Amino acid sequence: MKAAIKSATRGMMAFGMVSGVAMAQSNVTIYGVADAGLALERGGPAGSVSKVTSGIASGSRLGFKGKEDLGDGLAANFVVENGFGIDTGAAGQGGLLFGRQAWAGLSGSFGAVALGRQYSPLYKTLRDVADPFCDGLAGAITNVFVGNTRVDNMVSYASPRLAGWSAELAYGAGEVAGDAAANRTLGASATYGEGPLTVVLVHHQRENPLATAHSRNTLLTARYVFANGVTGHVAHAVNRDLAGNGSKDTLLGGTMRMGAGKFIASVIYHQDDTAADRDARQYAVGYLYSLSKRTDLYTAYGHVNNRNGASFKIGNATDSGSGATGVNLGMRHVF
Repeated sequence: MKAAIKSATRGMMAFGMVSGVAMAQSNVTIYGVADAGLALERGGPAGSVSKVTSGIASGSRLGFKGKEDLGDGLAANFVVENGFGIDTGAAGQGGLLFGRQAWAGLSGSFGAVALGRQYSPLYKTLRDVADPFCDGLAGAITNVFVGNTRVDNMVSYASPRLAGWSAELAYGAGEVAGDAAANRTLGASATYGEGPLTVVLVHHQRENPLATAHSRNTLLTARYVFANGVTGHVAHAVNRDLAGNGSKDTLLGGTMRMGAGKFIASVIYHQDDTAADRDARQYAVGYLYSLSKRTDLYTAYGHVNNRNGASFKIGNATDSGSGATGVNLGMRHVF
């Protein structure tokens, strides 16, 4: 009899564990982007390139994200996201399994804390506020602006919003034995968003592997949504590389919605503050047409004028590009 009771108890415990797992899994979302199109690149040193490629408007990806309510407003969160090329099926980000994002954290009334491979505050500001192209297509802002896209071993804190204000802090551990500063990354942003206006000031700093020098990028940007479907973007960045060379980048751009379509345009000016005077200007236009809430068609054109040996190229959301002119035509599906 006792053996039967023990067996039944073990069975109920096992069922409870399975049920708990099932309940946790019910909060997991599978999502992704399938983006494929034609990219025509002209003006590269090796000649013109025409290709079927992936991730022109947005990087193709497959992701898993989850949230568990822990009570009293506290929640556990995670994201793991794989990038891939839909044209070949090859893994992106150098073959990393979850090279786009991989982090876990907690959120609540205090804000949100996350640990892992994450987007830097600078990159999120460039993509989400500064750039009308959202760092995709032939007008991608990171064709010229320094992106500092992802940071490994990063601890981030995002504050709650108060009277329109919010802030984010980021620390990327260099993990060099004997020197906590070596290879370290620091980032911070302050955002004001109220009604149609969003303004962000963000800073990014990266130490070299010996902690003998650091690069830094400071960006001030604003976005304003007008009542007639027009959105204006302006951004200005001040940069210094590891060698101490300074530069400045400025963007003016906008979008205009007309029915199911959206026109995009931007101009970017790069000012080299060194004696080499390697300035550049990028001009880009694009058009997106929504077939549904999750699927759109797109086309874009971008060109960069390089001076005195500057070597900026027209890329897109995934590729850095090969030439001074790029033309895109493709489709993006979000699931």
